[in-house]
Amino acid sequence: MPPWSCRAAWWCRPIASIRTIITEPAPRPRGGRPTQQDAPLITGRILDAATTLFLRDGYGATSLEAVAAAAGVSKRTLYARFAGKTALLQIVVGRLVTRWLPPFDAGLEQAAGLEAALLAAARVMLATALVPEALALHRLIIAEIGRFPELGRVLHDSGAGVGLERLTRVLSRAGIADPAWAAEQFMTLVLSVPQRRALGLGRPLDAAAQEDWVVRAVALFLRGVAGQPADTIL
Repeated sequence: MPPWSCRAAWWCRPIASIRTIITEPAPRPRGGRPTQQDAPLITGRILDAATTLFLRDGYGATSLEAVAAAAGVSKRTLYARFAGKTALLQIVVGRLVTRWLPPFDAGLEQAAGLEAALLAAARVMLATALVPEALALHRLIIAEIGRFPELGRVLHDSGAGVGLERLTRVLSRAGIADPAWAAEQFMTLVLSVPQRRALGLGRPLDAAAQEDWVVRAVALFLRGVAGQPADTIL
């Protein structure tokens, strides 16, 4: 538990709690008269506007006033739903992560054998990391975490660490030593160079190059963690 523990704050709850906040109808703002059907639509408009502004303009440059204006709601309506800018970003990131996790989970759980699981997971990881929203989020975190250290906590608490935890469990079941360390190394091996190229630091990988990257990265990882050829690890 970090020294700035915020157990009492709703935005520090586990990802399951965040998903509940996303999917349940938002509370009615004082002074407003949204119908029961309108309430989740208003919350959705706010989150859509916040996602666009955060990913386009950055965390520091995005104000709650700008989000309210872009969503076409009053500041009072926005504040009735979200405690502040950090809390709003928490939900925005959690909303993105909930879109990205199901294919990753399916790849890990449905594959027969460790190599097949890692190939499936790596394909999903790479495809997800290279979509515009994920690249914009990565750029936001890298550019602004120095001024806003809370961004690292927001990203982890919003569910970005869930994929790492699930990959760790798969590696542990396969008997890989120090599976948490190995899982982090695997993610770095698969994502770092393609992501950097997609951000403009080199030639981006096309579909064929991405598949070749995945196959070679998985083979290298398995040889490294097991000390034997990849096709002997099942």
